[in-house]
Amino acid sequence: MLDVALLGTGGMMPLPKRWLTSCMMRYNGSNLLIDCGEGTQIALRELGWSCKPIDAILITHFHADHIAGLPGLLLTMGNSDRKEPVTIYGPKGIERIVRAARTFAPELPFETRFVEIQGNEQTFEISGLSVTAFRVNHRVLCYSYEVQVHRGGRFDVEKAKAANIPLKLWSPLQKGAVIEYEGRTLTPDMVLGETRRGLKVVYSTDTRPTPDIVSHAEDADLLILEGMYGDHEKDDDARQKKHMTMPEAAEIARKAQPKELWFTHYSPSLIRPDQYMDEIRKIFPQAEAPRDGRNTSLAFDDEEEQK
Repeated sequence: MLDVALLGTGGMMPLPKRWLTSCMMRYNGSNLLIDCGEGTQIALRELGWSCKPIDAILITHFHADHIAGLPGLLLTMGNSDRKEPVTIYGPKGIERIVRAARTFAPELPFETRFVEIQGNEQTFEISGLSVTAFRVNHRVLCYSYEVQVHRGGRFDVEKAKAANIPLKLWSPLQKGAVIEYEGRTLTPDMVLGETRRGLKVVYSTDTRPTPDIVSHAEDADLLILEGMYGDHEKDDDARQKKHMTMPEAAEIARKAQPKELWFTHYSPSLIRPDQYMDEIRKIFPQAEAPRDGRNTSLAFDDEEEQK
């Protein structure tokens, strides 16, 4: 099960009851944070989630509404007696930017590590999650993130017996081990059935529509896209500032067919984003305009069937 929460849904500046951009995902006891705008740690507290277990922070780009909350969050993690290292991923220059921001948080009881994204696309394995950063079209270097939980096949007893694999090796093979045994190389596919569908979340803000967003979002369980403006009246502003309108985002969802579409990164002028949903749902019916704190728990298909 993968828990997802929109902590802040605002763009440019925080508003009463709307913090700036951030999204948290929890899986197997590990937390992953995407962006860290002002108010992120307050939003976490309001939701009842803890910042202490955050193992990785993914930054999309270096505009303040996506990163200005980081020094305070790191301090709060330190004050929560965090000792384990935290890895921060982001565009070229991420270490320089974060170390400059840490002028206000110079002493932390844990190590901060940095991974600079290379090229137009790069995949990382983070605490059991497969995370792909892919470049999008903003005024500065900006990445979106595809987060996947891959899922292997079920253990197949008859397949293991037919391959003459000793019982003592079944468990390690099922867990992914490759074993040399009596001159044979034994691999997990020798005891597992077909790969099962996992889980996928795609998070993309501060960009014009691009074909890469569509391709990464195909068949996603949840697609989270920028909804900076609510209607076509702001098309010129969106093009000029390299942002996206709700209708444009809904068109991406129509092509990619995720199970759900959530909007985020609303303009401060967009006080009631939900007022546009009737029109947006004509493009993509499973669209939602969440407020801060919107969260869900995504389950594997067979777990959903058992509910």
